[in-house]
Amino acid sequence: MEQAELCYLTGRCWAEIDLDAFCHNFEQIQHNAGKASVCAVIKADAYGHGDLVVANLLSSLGAAWFAAAALPEALRLRRHGITTPILLLGYTDPAQAPLLAQYNITQALFSLDYAKALSAAALPGHPVPCHLKVDTGMGRIGFDMRRAPQQALQQMEQCYALKGIRITGIFQHFAVADSLAPADIAYTEQQHALFCQAVDTLKANGHSFKTCHCCNSAAQLLHPEWGMDLVRAGVILYGCQPSSDVPLQGYRQTMTVKTRISYIKELDPGESISYGCTFTASKPMRIATCCIGYADGYPRSLSSKGVLTIHGKPAPVVGRVCMDQLMVDVTAIPEAKPQDEVIVFGPGQAGDSVDDIAQKAGTINYEILCGMSRRMPRLYLVEGKPASAVDYLQG
Repeated sequence: MEQAELCYLTGRCWAEIDLDAFCHNFEQIQHNAGKASVCAVIKADAYGHGDLVVANLLSSLGAAWFAAAALPEALRLRRHGITTPILLLGYTDPAQAPLLAQYNITQALFSLDYAKALSAAALPGHPVPCHLKVDTGMGRIGFDMRRAPQQALQQMEQCYALKGIRITGIFQHFAVADSLAPADIAYTEQQHALFCQAVDTLKANGHSFKTCHCCNSAAQLLHPEWGMDLVRAGVILYGCQPSSDVPLQGYRQTMTVKTRISYIKELDPGESISYGCTFTASKPMRIATCCIGYADGYPRSLSSKGVLTIHGKPAPVVGRVCMDQLMVDVTAIPEAKPQDEVIVFGPGQAGDSVDDIAQKAGTINYEILCGMSRRMPRLYLVEGKPASAVDYLQG
């Protein structure tokens, strides 16, 4: 990558994506999966990491499936040459059945009415590939094995008789597999038992499916024996914990977010800064303005709570986080100067980790990763050096 391009991309704020960490994490997931294949969950622009770069890398590493949430996400992969099977985990307008069939995108089939609508919209001779979605306790979408198991089984069997759809798999999703509370462990075990009951009953009645899968990231780590044919690797692919209850050993975080100092000023006692004047200095201070704000994905709720890293030292956020900028206290970092690189979050820093940011913001690391704005360039590293980049604003 030429120096001029690198300076342009890293002039304000950016996300560095460690592709070596991706390779390491995927290999770890494959090893832990045993005989099961790996479905890489790359919805939401690969959790903010960049769907096309991640998909191409994981395809080369042997990902058997990709999972997306919305048809446009899947179509984008197909139109950029990704041929790996893709599963849509949620709703697609039945009118799009011809597109699903044309691009060989597998749709989650979650009710008999929805199956009939897909069937009616499909073109003759072009059935939509589908995976049956069983609701065992998540309570979002799916054939309801928890409240009405017999009805759910009957309706799933009726789906096999519909023209215009082709059932190739079956799956479910755990609600609390990332919790070690005794009641949650029991709930997860019940979900697994209900799913196995559905699979076994359908098979006993002569219905086949090539792919059975039930494990999300947490279940893969805590219940590797439940892998079945396929495991869906989500947040662990990006080197983050599903929850504080689930230990994550041997994985590497893939994203580091950085910004720069634009300006440094002295603050006298009694002087306030930023919107609302919520922070007032009680002593002489040195304040640095950084080029990142809530429009870039740094939560406004971390006003006077967050901690960034400058020259390996913690730099606390002071005052309100603005749309495009924030201020930090660099009184204890006398070497800080304009143009210096600032680490917003990343592995092994003096300031906040992505988990720290999530906890302070009252959310989860998933939301922080997915919330990194597309106006922030993604810089892809190989062996620690910039290899490629995506600047969404430049097309």
